[in-house]
Amino acid sequence: MAQYLILVYREEARVAAVSAQEWEAALKDHLAFQERNAEAILGANALHFTETATSVRPDGSGGLAVTDGPFAETKEALGGYYLVEAADLDEAIALAKQVPVHFGGGVEVRPVRVFD
Repeated sequence: MAQYLILVYREEARVAAVSAQEWEAALKDHLAFQERNAEAILGANALHFTETATSVRPDGSGGLAVTDGPFAETKEALGGYYLVEAADLDEAIALAKQVPVHFGGGVEVRPVRVFD
């Protein structure tokens, strides 16, 4: 079995504007997804907003630059992930299609590289 990361993107401005009921409904959908696919899910977490992100990049002179903010500025930001185990990409995509998508955005499936 291979591992895949299902990256969950969302529009943070929409997330910040949702009501408590909308937020609870989204969480309920995610918990239901997790319960239905418990055998395949190896891990999952939600992320804080990108305003809490810190980026570390080479500064071009052999050092590192540490800056506030996400690695890339986009309308849709990484909001969380599921680490899943699947037989192949098709099975991982089938799981990804079940991930609840709220507040804009979508999901991205990436195979996990394993180095021996």
